[in-house]
Parts: sequence; C-alpha cells; structure tokens
Amino acid sequence: MRGAVKLTLLSWKIVNKLKNPTYPSGTNLFKGKGVILTAAAGAGIGFASAKRFLEEGADIVISDAHETRLADATKNLSDLDLGNVSSILCDVTDDKAIDDLFNFAKSKLDSVDAVINNAGLGGECELINMTNDEWSKVIDITLNGAMKIMRAAIPVLETSQGCIVNNASVLGWRAQAGQSHYAAAKAGVMALTRCVALETVEKGIRINAVAPSLAINPHLAKTSSNELIDHLVSQEAYGRGAEPWEVANVILFLASDLASYLTGEVISVSSQRA
Repeated sequence: MRGAVKLTLLSWKIVNKLKNPTYPSGTNLFKGKGVILTAAAGAGIGFASAKRFLEEGADIVISDAHETRLADATKNLSDLDLGNVSSILCDVTDDKAIDDLFNFAKSKLDSVDAVINNAGLGGECELINMTNDEWSKVIDITLNGAMKIMRAAIPVLETSQGCIVNNASVLGWRAQAGQSHYAAAKAGVMALTRCVALETVEKGIRINAVAPSLAINPHLAKTSSNELIDHLVSQEAYGRGAEPWEVANVILFLASDLASYLTGEVISVSSQRA
C-alpha cells in the first residue's frame, strides 16, 4: 500500500511538472551561426523561436508582413542584448520581397545556417460557406509562401550546408471541421518538406518540419472561437496548449547539429490523445 501511495505522489509531481514547464536556459547551441525567420513578429511560435535562437547564441534576421509589429518585435529582441537582430518587411507571397529578404540577410549575417519557415494563415470556416478568395488566401500564404521561401533558401544554404525547418500542423494529418483550407495547406507543407528534402540531400541541406497541435497565443483568439479553443485544450493530455517556446524548442532541435540524421521528417509537437 505504501508503494502505491509513493507511486501516486511521484506521478502527481511528474504531471504537475508537465503542466507547468520550466523555461530553458541557453547553452550556446547556435553560437556563431546565422538564422532567418519568417513571420517572427507578434506573440506566437515565430517570435518565440527568434528569442530562443538568440538565447542559444545565434545572430538572426527576422521578417514579417506587418510593419508595426515587426518594429516592436525587433526592439524587444534587441533589448535582450544577446546576438545581433536585423529585420526586414517580407510578404511571403511576393517574389521580389523574398529576394530582398535573402539579399538583406546575406549582408547582415556572416553565414546563413538555418531558415525557419513560419508564415501561415488560419481561420475557421466551413467549405460550403467559403469563398474562392478565402480559400486562395490561406493556400497562397501558408503553402505557396512556404514553397517560395524554400526555393529561395536552397542556393543560399548550399554554402553553409544548412537546414530549413517548416512550420506545419497536426491538421495536416487529422480532421477538424471548419479547417479544410488550413488543413489542406499544412498537408501540402508536409508533402513539400518530404519531397524537397530528397532533392537537397546531395547539397548537404536538411529539411524538416514541426507539426504543433495547439500553441496558445493571442492571435489564436482572433481566428478561432472560444468554444473551439476550449475543445482543443480538452483534447490535450496535459489539459493545456503548448507554450510557443515549447514548439520553438523542437524547431531549435531540428535546426541544430543534434538532428544531423533527420531530413524529410515531420515531428509532431503535441500531447493530444489519439
């Protein structure tokens, strides 16, 4: 009986640690390296990733399509007084803007070692009520934008034999009403990751993706109903969504030499019940 009580107490401590994760300390995992991050302004996975790369010793170039938000993010990251932070506006659907991003990054970074492809657009709408424009906008930003960033990144990364990490979603695998456009786009990002990874092996470039289930951030409330968010939270084993930095930690792993054997993989960042 005592053993059972002891085991129960131990389990309680483990669960509580998982429900209240501790923010990690930097270990200079990316010291001397340069990283480009798209859609890195705001309070979501992109900004959290930028902050974690800085904490791990990287110099970074961040981009976003929103000027004010990008300026605020640049200031907040620079105020950390860690690595060098440079920023440039970039609409990932605009070929010229993407060329400008990579030319700017090459002028600011000693080397480009990783490109974090984070841009995406969500929303909640059933297909029967969806306009062509609503469908196309999500596909254009989330899937076509990812493709264009990857295409521009490959020749730049050949020199450093660096890597690309795409931001997909578990919706690329799973079904959810009202998310057909977003799910289709993220499934496309997964397929793009797998196929292009095979094309870049001989160039020494790795390409992988993360597939978060639910990362809690203020933008989520703008694109999803409270009822949907509550339902999604209830599906998570820990009874909470991921902190954006928890997803960022997996992005850092995939971008690091610790993941040297991985390419063409999509890593689920989720505690969802099956």
